[in-house]
Parts: sequence; C-alpha cells; structure tokens
Amino acid sequence: MLAVYRRTLITLTVLTVLFFAGTFLYELRDRDESLETSVPVAVPASTDNWGLSFPTEGESPVGNASAQDLAQYGAYYLGDTSKKVIYLTFDCGYENGYTGQILDALKKHHAPAAFFVVGNMVETAPDLIRRMAAEGHIVGNHTYHHPDMSQISDQAAFQKELDDLAAIYQDTTGECLPMFYRPPQGKYNVENLRQAYALGYKTVFWSLAYVDWYVDDQPTAEQAYSKLLPRIHNGAIVLLHSTSKTNADILDELLTKWEEMGFTFASLTELPETPVLQAE
Repeated sequence: MLAVYRRTLITLTVLTVLFFAGTFLYELRDRDESLETSVPVAVPASTDNWGLSFPTEGESPVGNASAQDLAQYGAYYLGDTSKKVIYLTFDCGYENGYTGQILDALKKHHAPAAFFVVGNMVETAPDLIRRMAAEGHIVGNHTYHHPDMSQISDQAAFQKELDDLAAIYQDTTGECLPMFYRPPQGKYNVENLRQAYALGYKTVFWSLAYVDWYVDDQPTAEQAYSKLLPRIHNGAIVLLHSTSKTNADILDELLTKWEEMGFTFASLTELPETPVLQAE
C-alpha cells in the first residue's frame, strides 16, 4: 500500500511540473512570437513590456495601454489613424552591414524614417549616423547602454542614459539629438514615461513589428510579408531592426507594396499632438 501511495504521489508531482512548464513555455512563445497581449489597460505603475493584439487585420491594433493614456505622458504607439500614413522606425543596436542598404531604399522612395540608436552604434558607425541626419531622418534616443530602463527609478540615473547618447550624437554630427525616445526592449512603467516627459522627450512605441532580430535565424521574405502586409493600418508606427538581412533585402519591395495599397510615409515630427483614433 505504501508503494502504491508513493507511486501516485510521484505521478502527481510529475504531472504538476509538466503542466506549469508547459504553461510557462506557451506564454514565453506568445511573447516572443509577436509581443501580443490582451485588452488595453491603464499605463502600468509597475514594470511591463509593450505588447499588442490584432483583433481585426488592417485596423489599428490594441496596445496594453491605450493611446489616450499614453498621450498624457507625451507617448505614442499610433500616429494619425484618419490617414493612410505610415511612420517608419528602426531600432539600431549595432551595425550589421545592412544600414546602408536600408538608407538606399528609403532614399529611393523619399521615405523619412526614425533610427533609434544606442551608444555603440554611434561610436562604431559615425558615418552612417551622419548620413541619417544629412538625408533628413530622425536619429532617436534608444539610450547609451540599452539597459532595462524600467528598473531605473532615480531621475538622475535615468537622465544620464539619455544625456550620454545625446552628447555623443552631438559630437558626431554637430547637431542636437531630436527629442524622441524608445525604451529598450519596450520595457517601461508609468514612472519611466513621467521621467522621459519631464526631460522633454516623446516616447515612441510601435503598432506593428515582427520577429526580425535573430540574426542567425532570419525570417524568409514570405514570412516577413505575411506579418507586415495584412496587419498594416492607418497611422502605423512600424518597428523594424536595422540588423536584419531580411529587412534590408525586402525593404524596397515592401515600401512599393505599401505604396500600392495607398499608403504614404511620414516623419515622427508629423505625429498628431493628440491621438486621432478610428471610429469604433
């Protein structure tokens, strides 16, 4: 009888471990695959990761904080949703050999973009940073060291990450860094938004992205199009990574496809002062 009891206890323990392990892996896959979350809530006081869900393809996605809630802190994830306009943004952690090709495609289509850079990118590829500025693109603040900014509660420490990036940009280009900020990894909380707002920055999240950042496991062009074409929407702030070979290879054709769908491209400087949302 004791042996039977022990076997039953071991079986239940194993099943419990497998259940929780499966739940964890499922949630991890969901976050990694498309950064999707559920219905919008107020801006979190505690740390959260920016996330989206797409109830209806071709319409604005739902963020884990609403456009109105973000607006009170000068933050955005959507642009002007009353127009067929796209705001192109690129996160640039380092130069991987593709940024020049991306700039060529943007120039061909007369498409303004914003490049959110870190200190390493400015230090190792100053000519590309100067080219971005010379060709009319925004160079935005992605912090100097790319830390989890949601863990920095001290205003002075928070500011130093932004100021150090702004200083090296000015040394490199002779210009002041435009006041646009994107939290590394999309990790944020309400205090972060307050901190950035107090420094005069607009915080810019995104309303469309896909898994393009694994340099050794790049998506095919077809996989990229399957995410980026059906989910495009009015006022989309698109996040792409400049380290992606796929993005560099498809960007010319991708911009052409979006243009054929009736979209035009706008700078983040053209973001509306208050949210412009589609009618329910």
